[in-house]
Amino acid sequence: MKKYLLFDLDGTLTDPKQGICTCVQYALSSMGIEEPDLDKLEPFIGPPLKDSFMKYYHMSEEQADAAVAKYRERFQDKGLFENKMYPGISEMLQTFMSKGMFLAVASSKPTVFVERILEHFNIKRFFRVVVGSELDGTRVNKDEVVEEALRQLFGDQPVDKSQVYMIGDRSFDVEGARRAGVESVGVTYGYGSMEELKEAKADYIVRSVEELQKFLLRGTEEQRKLTPFQRVWQLFFPLLLFVLVKAVGVNVMGLLLQTIGQTIPVGSFLFVHDEAGQLIAMTGNAGTLMQIAGFAAGLAAVWKISRRTLSKAADSMKLLHIKGDPAKCYLFLGMAIVGAVIGLNLLFSLSGMMDNSEVYQAVAEDQYSAVMWLGLLCFGFVTPYAEEVLFRGIIYNCLRRTMKVKVSIFICAMIFGMYHMNTVQSFYAFLIGCIIAYAYEYFGDFRIPVVIHMIANVLAYCLTYTSLAVSGLVCWPVCIAFLAVMAVSLFLLHREKNIL
Repeated sequence: MKKYLLFDLDGTLTDPKQGICTCVQYALSSMGIEEPDLDKLEPFIGPPLKDSFMKYYHMSEEQADAAVAKYRERFQDKGLFENKMYPGISEMLQTFMSKGMFLAVASSKPTVFVERILEHFNIKRFFRVVVGSELDGTRVNKDEVVEEALRQLFGDQPVDKSQVYMIGDRSFDVEGARRAGVESVGVTYGYGSMEELKEAKADYIVRSVEELQKFLLRGTEEQRKLTPFQRVWQLFFPLLLFVLVKAVGVNVMGLLLQTIGQTIPVGSFLFVHDEAGQLIAMTGNAGTLMQIAGFAAGLAAVWKISRRTLSKAADSMKLLHIKGDPAKCYLFLGMAIVGAVIGLNLLFSLSGMMDNSEVYQAVAEDQYSAVMWLGLLCFGFVTPYAEEVLFRGIIYNCLRRTMKVKVSIFICAMIFGMYHMNTVQSFYAFLIGCIIAYAYEYFGDFRIPVVIHMIANVLAYCLTYTSLAVSGLVCWPVCIAFLAVMAVSLFLLHREKNIL
């Protein structure tokens, strides 16, 4: 939650269409231009008037100055009050003020008019600072308005731009915020379209006053409701439940298979019998079926918790991801995960970590003892889905309600690593877990971590099963190349949108 909020006026706090468009109509008429359709004059809402007269009616600078003067002739006494406040604005501002947030208005409209409008709607009391343009035509650019608002808002303190949002409905609000070095929140309930705000590269976009309030306050209610013990319990109870029920599922399936094996007098896909038809052992295929049963049981145990948690997370994340992301971001993510899987596996192999870990060798032997299609089903699809529901679906979402994104990613990845119970897989799972949680936060869609976890596991499983992992490709130049692909891809992804 950021504490300093700068609001545009027209199209963000109030709907000024009737007043602005009628006054523009009046100014055009005085210059011999008749425009009966007020809807055509909506582009005048928000940007500096002089610029709009020059842009839309091809006026010279002198003509535009004259048009602005005629506009203000009607606006200052009548058009000013042909205005209405968007429903829920007053209540939202009251809530923000009660939370200790610092509010300001940053508008391209002359300050004297802004103050009169705020007083008219009885909301000036919510704002510590009100900044607009000057009547002499200076300080009309949005970045200048934002910079002045910040200067007045912070006073003698250093300006902390990381704690500021500029909220507006038009592209120039977004562009002004970017030039001033603060994040922008575009609102589509005003006069800027979703396409306009996307093209301007608004950092966030919301569609209603209610969504705006939820976005700016996200996480605060949950933080107050939960005690420290409740937070820890909420975090680790699903993990303990999953692990215990998974173990029960593995053992129950093992007993079931053993019973079946004792009744079948010949060897089969799942069992090994002696010449007398007695069960000697179960094959790796049976062990893999036991793992599938265990993960399915663990998933079923936490399913209800995950549905509730993921539903809340989806409501929160949709406020951050209305814009959508370009295709190149998905390409960068794909390259990063391929680079990470191959590069890290080569690193662990070349460094001797795999060969020196007896626990890892035992785990690997079990995983690759089944036929390939069954191993892929278990470790390429069932396991990733169950683990994502638990770790990113439940644990990460519990963390991100009360912690910063980077801290949540780190802690979730640490828990994911420790869950694997051996040095090689723990280190690998921590690094991959960081990328998976980052991707989830970046794209805001739970399908993303599920898919990339599956891709990672399938790729790693195939490399080892087909012996490519011990081929001539295992060398330091190849390892470094893939790790470089991972690093560059993550850098390019982060450059497109900073979520940390």
